Amino acid sequence: MGVFRRIRAVFGPRMPGPGITPVHIADPRFDDWESVREFADVRTARAWHQALSETGIETVLTSDWPLDRFGHGEIYLCVQDEDWSEAELLLSNLDLDIDLDD
Repeated sequence: MGVFRRIRAVFGPRMPGPGITPVHIADPRFDDWESVREFADVRTARAWHQALSETGIETVLTSDWPLDRFGHGEIYLCVQDEDWSEAELLLSNLDLDIDLDD
């Protein structure tokens, strides 16, 4: 057994970080979820997904079509219906935290 398998066996599987969060392509399980943001690239979408997930809101990244080889496409950050208003509020406040004057 390799070193990494031993570590995983002791500590369990790790939560997906921003680099490995899956983008669900045309997955009907998420058709009823509400979109709170749309992104053009997977790197940005994963960063915003992580920021929202760290607050405890269940989020997924979805797309209607496969992404291109560079990770570009129409990517949606989605939450369940009952979490939409809280997610929108949190994301709106994150938008305000960016100081463009620096």
